[in-house]
Amino acid sequence: MSNRQLILLLRTCITIGICLILLGIYLHNFNDTVAAMGVKGIIISSMCVAFGMVLSLPTKMYLTFILVAREANKKDSSE
Repeated sequence: MSNRQLILLLRTCITIGICLILLGIYLHNFNDTVAAMGVKGIIISSMCVAFGMVLSLPTKMYLTFILVAREANKKDSSE
């Protein structure tokens, strides 16, 4: 897998994760059906937020690591 494909995959994971977090917030705060479900509704909305965080946070750290390594390589090559 090339770096370009890997970065595209990681950005897709970040996007899906953020969408799941926003869906969980919407379900918890604004959806009456989930509120009527009681505990099951809370579990559904919290699982959306949890899976969204699982998808978005590690990929951000990995992308940051890639960018820092790229900057270090640029500095080494320019010196």
